[in-house]
Amino acid sequence: MKIEIDDTVLINAIAERVVEQITPLFNNSHDSNHDELMDVQGLADYLKVKRQWVYEKTHMGIIPYYKVGKYPRYRKSKIDEWLLEKENRNNTKRLI
Repeated sequence: MKIEIDDTVLINAIAERVVEQITPLFNNSHDSNHDELMDVQGLADYLKVKRQWVYEKTHMGIIPYYKVGKYPRYRKSKIDEWLLEKENRNNTKRLI
């Protein structure tokens, strides 16, 4: 007795299972990029400003940062939040 298996059904089931297993891995890699830790030069490049501007705003406590030893570090997600907050404040002032 010979049993025939429909290959397309089996292949689709395997493909769906692989996608289920791989999808979280892609999401985690995206989140790590969103939460990237930058140094002064990295932040200056990201904001397209001079390094001195970053140092001044850090010293004044305007930019959110962390200290790693004696070095300031900036989490991209916090910088993005700070920029949105700053943009919202500016838009509110224009309405008044």
